[in-house]
Amino acid sequence: MLKGMDRMKDVEALRSDALRDIAAARDEAALEQARIVWLGRKGPLVDALRGIKDAPAAERRDLGLALNRLRDELESLMTERQAEISERALFARLRGETFDVTLPGRPRAMGGPHPLQLVEDALVDALHALGFHFAEGPEVESEALNFEALNIPADHPAREMHDTFFVQDQPGYVLRTHTSPVQIRAMRKHAPQPVRMITVGRVYRRDDDVTHSPVFHQMEGLAVGEGIGMHHLKGTLYEFCRAIFGEDVRIRLRPSYFPFTEPSAEVDIGCVFCGGEGCRICKGTGFIEILGSGMVHPHVLREGGYDPAVHTGFAFGVGVERIAMLRYGIDDVRLLFQSDLRLLRQF
Repeated sequence: MLKGMDRMKDVEALRSDALRDIAAARDEAALEQARIVWLGRKGPLVDALRGIKDAPAAERRDLGLALNRLRDELESLMTERQAEISERALFARLRGETFDVTLPGRPRAMGGPHPLQLVEDALVDALHALGFHFAEGPEVESEALNFEALNIPADHPAREMHDTFFVQDQPGYVLRTHTSPVQIRAMRKHAPQPVRMITVGRVYRRDDDVTHSPVFHQMEGLAVGEGIGMHHLKGTLYEFCRAIFGEDVRIRLRPSYFPFTEPSAEVDIGCVFCGGEGCRICKGTGFIEILGSGMVHPHVLREGGYDPAVHTGFAFGVGVERIAMLRYGIDDVRLLFQSDLRLLRQF
């Protein structure tokens, strides 16, 4: 404790003694002992700080500043001294060891894109080259946008096919079952101007087997404007399939049904496994289904802010996992989500 009329001189004396002990520390144990002595709760510095209240009022401010500066200085010096002691110990250990500098280094394994990411990039690049822009939407979506705006009302049979995950604490919201709600959002953003957009993202359905996963990825394309017809859809799909599967790919469109398009068509490509001759994969037909498509339903156009009497459009969607399985010969979709390096290192 600082006493008498020479309190500031006592602070300087404390500093001198502390610096001497810190400099004298030759190892971590001695330095830790010095820290306990000078910065511990029972040390003279803490004792002096507690005794400020006994000093004359005119001296308390300067005395407090001096003691706090001293504490900060000692903490900084001990940190520097700790680094010096650690460095000296390291050098001493290294001098006593022998290294063979001719040994080869340890290679660091480098990662790479996941096969799903490779396919997503290829899909986006193919459509970006055709003038489509990229759009995104939330994965937790309202039932109104996920279903009703896409011509799937509550009593529609197609609603049961989606095996939906509902959000327990948010009535009226679901984990989106497809990326189609992004089409509605894009149309509402751009209407009544023409729009050409693509979107890629995760979707969720209660499926889990060798060809289905509860979490999977979809890519969708949409074009809306005046005078757009089925021939524009077929030409776009042809160029799209050529970019993904090669210049010699064959495609065909088969009549189908989707609530949000009319007319609708399934799109097949010549079997990539047998070259169209017929095999187990294509069930002897020579073709494999890859995506669904069609002209945008008038109800969907109205929900997007367009007048079906003036505007038309086409849309198509494809499962990213399906393209990856076809492109890379993967026979179980679950392999794409298991992080098995034996599979991933091949890409």
